[in-house]
Amino acid sequence: MNVPDKIFQKALNLEPLSANELLLIYKFASTSELMFVANELRQIHVPGIGVSWQIDRNVNITNVCISGCKFCNFHCKPHETEKAYTTTQDEYCRKIEELIKLNGDQLLLQGGLHPDYGLNFYVNLFSELKQHYPDIKLHALGPPEIAHIAQKEEKSYREILEKLISVGLDSLPGAGAEILCDRVRKQISPAKPNSQMWLDVMREAHKLNLPTSATMVFGHIETLEDRIEHLIKIRTLQNEKPKDAYGFTAFICWTMQLCGTKLGEKLGNKITTTDEYIRTVAISRIALNNIKNIQASWLTVGKNVAQIALHSGANDMGSIMIEENVVSAAGSTNKFDAQEIQQTITEAGFVPWLRNQKYEAR
Repeated sequence: MNVPDKIFQKALNLEPLSANELLLIYKFASTSELMFVANELRQIHVPGIGVSWQIDRNVNITNVCISGCKFCNFHCKPHETEKAYTTTQDEYCRKIEELIKLNGDQLLLQGGLHPDYGLNFYVNLFSELKQHYPDIKLHALGPPEIAHIAQKEEKSYREILEKLISVGLDSLPGAGAEILCDRVRKQISPAKPNSQMWLDVMREAHKLNLPTSATMVFGHIETLEDRIEHLIKIRTLQNEKPKDAYGFTAFICWTMQLCGTKLGEKLGNKITTTDEYIRTVAISRIALNNIKNIQASWLTVGKNVAQIALHSGANDMGSIMIEENVVSAAGSTNKFDAQEIQQTITEAGFVPWLRNQKYEAR
């Protein structure tokens, strides 16, 4: 079946495509067609041959989590005291000093849903970090953690976010989105806040002009229709943000890593192909007519596929991620340093430029 040219032209006019239109082009357009249109859109949103990248460090606040995600090998339950840990201030200082020596300026702080850690814990943590390292940006927590803290404190999402911003929260990652479909979420992360809660936290963050990112993790039990629904929910929420607010500064999709996980045991040797990943990056660029930056997930797909993604709608290579534990625990072995990520961008035919979380040049 041939895809009507008018659908692609609609996309190139930055008009929002319907779910049916997006399904049609994903199912019936060739990969080369999707790549071409997505690359044309990339040039509309981000003209030129520049590809951004970042230096940050991913530090896990704790490995204790009660969300029960079936794709996570990293977490442990509260009663597993031999495995459980919480990062200490001395450890933060050591890790931040290493980050600064590598010209990094941001901590990606994630911790999961700890049953005992409420608002005061995070207020004290952020305050302490900012007191010692005022120039380090905190890209921290995520909608599930914010919803968890709000429920624990019996406060609104806005109250939690306002307090965390006041003590140093600089931006909010799109963590925990997975697939914004509750049928899927109930099966893969049964105790994690639902899709509406994720969206509601992000809506409040946008009202407060807190920069955020949006994510999607695919290649497990979700359907193509679920992926398209996810993209449309992200696009709809971005349309709701105040005019001058940052909203979602970027969208990142990556393939589920299943090695050794409970979900992997259920799905067997399911592998997301390179073609499927590239098509998903392209359809994300086509669907998200109101999000400027699309990131290639080198961590999960590797150097060569990430380079192809830069010709398929992506304009950002993400961070070198000096430390990463969660995805690595599920099988990812890809690593980059600053020289390698720049070389990868250059080899793909682009010019690397170092950015911050707001996509400003450093």
